[in-house]
Amino acid sequence: MTVDGRLARGERTRTAVLDAAVSLASANGLDGLSLGHLADSLGVSKSGLFAHWRSKEALQLATIDRAVTQWQERIMAPARRAPRGVRRIRALHEARIDFYVARVLPGGCFFATTEFEFNARPGSVRNRLAEVFATWTAFLERLVREAVDLGELPADLDVALLAYEIDAYGIAAAMRSRLLDPETTYRHARQGVLAHLRALCPDPTLLPEGP
Repeated sequence: MTVDGRLARGERTRTAVLDAAVSLASANGLDGLSLGHLADSLGVSKSGLFAHWRSKEALQLATIDRAVTQWQERIMAPARRAPRGVRRIRALHEARIDFYVARVLPGGCFFATTEFEFNARPGSVRNRLAEVFATWTAFLERLVREAVDLGELPADLDVALLAYEIDAYGIAAAMRSRLLDPETTYRHARQGVLAHLRALCPDPTLLPEGP
């Protein structure tokens, strides 16, 4: 029982540290992430963190995986509770914008920040980010394809293009809300996707007229 308790405490500590790492990286990028920086921000010893991650790269990769879990819990899971089809697509986009509005992360979006940071830098961190983005894109495309199969979107729809457009609204919201009026930015992101889905859906009454 003592060993189990220590393992549980260790896992809680690891999760708390990674949550802090995701938060810091959303604003400063993964390259600025270090065990020393994290230790200072959390008020703990660097040696204690070194027991969990033996290198900066290991910490960066673990931080990406924690950000994925956060994204799944806060954005993808709520969307899955909506009915399949256009309503689930909209629910996913709405959950994403809600996440940004709530200012969960000081930098707005971990993935928008790190994609820009590592898109031209080869290595294991870039490769892991590329895998994450590919998985996210495949998820979006699957939701669009489900809507097509249900007859809620046109049979001849370019599935990949619509998924790309929806994601582009999300990325623009994440980036522009840091520099421009966030309320207007988020409203445009919501209205843009909703209007696009209503225009494509044979039964637009499945969706509200406005956000």
